[in-house]
Amino acid sequence: MLISLSSRVARKRMVSLVTAVNVLVAAGFSIAGLVSPKSILPAGSVPGEASFIFAMYAAARSIPLAVFTLLAVYKNSLSGLLTLGTVAGFIQLLDGGVGLVQHDLGKSIGPFAIAALQFSTMYLLNSSARNRAQ
Repeated sequence: MLISLSSRVARKRMVSLVTAVNVLVAAGFSIAGLVSPKSILPAGSVPGEASFIFAMYAAARSIPLAVFTLLAVYKNSLSGLLTLGTVAGFIQLLDGGVGLVQHDLGKSIGPFAIAALQFSTMYLLNSSARNRAQ
């Protein structure tokens, strides 16, 4: 089934879907780091107290972002969606950079692809909102 993105409502739904999936994936990885640190560490690394602490820091950021983003989607808040979607896109972009630093292509391609999708849908929604305002 092909969705036409010609209407503002369809664009907003697409951005809502992409942004919700984005933040839920990020929150899922941070929770995975808490539950099973080996699943997110580079191959050969041994999980320890430091990896658990970093996973807690990641969860402390990604879980509230997911909650507030899902609230913005639920409340149908255009400004909230634009703001939180942009933040979520930049976070994925930086996550892709972390994957590059780790020399792990798998941890780079996914975040870069999600960031590209996030930014492209944000652009569509933002241009739609600007056109409507004019």
